Amino acid sequence: MSGSTAERGDQGQLAGLLARYEDVDALLDACAQVRDAGYRQWDALTPFPVHGIEAAMGNRRTRLPWIVFAGGAAGAVTGLWLTWWTHAVSYPLVISGKPFFALPAYIPVVFELTVLFAALTAFVSMIALNGLPRPHHPLFGARGFDKVTDDGLFIFVDVADRMFDRVATAKLLEETGALSVEEVRDE
Repeated sequence: MSGSTAERGDQGQLAGLLARYEDVDALLDACAQVRDAGYRQWDALTPFPVHGIEAAMGNRRTRLPWIVFAGGAAGAVTGLWLTWWTHAVSYPLVISGKPFFALPAYIPVVFELTVLFAALTAFVSMIALNGLPRPHHPLFGARGFDKVTDDGLFIFVDVADRMFDRVATAKLLEETGALSVEEVRDE
């Protein structure tokens, strides 16, 4: 059955396939093979950081810095507009002979709003990009997945991947040298 169509069995909806590997080298080789096969909705799960796994997985740089930059720029523009509008339009008073557009006097407000908008944008974007809140993931119900906090090295291929085919994906994972390949169901 095609990967875009979720499969439903007696034990719940198919969420993906979970493959377990013996050591880090086997995992890195398997990641490169899954990447080269063209899968995009998959992840490597390890109990510790693995050097070189980003390259093996083909991870691209995140777009979060650009989103935070846009949030900070919006904060700076808002701060500049707010101080100018307050000083020149809403309550126009000449204070200490300063002009209505006194940029040096506006800098503290512009700086504070830039930092505030950037921080709030980073927080909200991080939650949205990570798909949070998600209190339960089907992987937590997979047999043997509790080893991921100890010595288990896994690759999980999500059923949402456009290339996912239960038989072909299982065959690929077995060919990568997996110790076991298991269906993960969302119960």
